[in-house]
Order: sequence, then structure tokens, then C-alpha cells
Amino acid sequence: MTQDIRVTHDEARHRWEAWIGDDLAGSTSYRRSEGAIDFRHTVVEPAFEGRGVGGTLVRAALDEVAAGSETVIASCPFVAAWLERHPDYLHLTARGAR
Repeated sequence: MTQDIRVTHDEARHRWEAWIGDDLAGSTSYRRSEGAIDFRHTVVEPAFEGRGVGGTLVRAALDEVAAGSETVIASCPFVAAWLERHPDYLHLTARGAR
């Protein structure tokens, strides 16, 4: 179930956040460097596991990155695994751009 998940970008905290109602359900943090955005860590709160929070969160973050010109680095194992399962997003990575 993903229709009740709202994803926001908190640039000051360097992360995208997934919200269900008023509850922070998960987040994915990043670090920017020249021309790249490195996804470092993704967490889904235990109460929200199994509800599609992580996938919805990563897809929304990558969709926003895709609208710009940065390359994605997936240091976070969850983001790296998500990218492997969704090859249509691999073009955002340096590996996919080859």
C-alpha cells in the first residue's frame, strides 16, 4: 500500500522523508558533491516496514534527481539493491551512463 505515503525533500537535513499521516515512516540521507548525489543511508521505521515505504521513498528521491543533472552514487545498500531491481533508473548512475 503506497497511496498514503507522502515524500518530502528536507534539503536542510540532506534527506528525503516518507510520511504516513503525521508520522515519519522513513528517510534516505545523502551527501552532495560536485555533480553527484551520494545516497548514504536509508531507514524505515519498524512500525512501517512491509508497507512499501522504502521503495516509494527511493523512487521519489530518484525521480527528483532525474529532473536535474546530478549523477547518483548508491553507497546505501538499500538504494543499490533498489537500483538493481529497477534497471530503468540505472542511467542515473555513473555505471549506467557508460
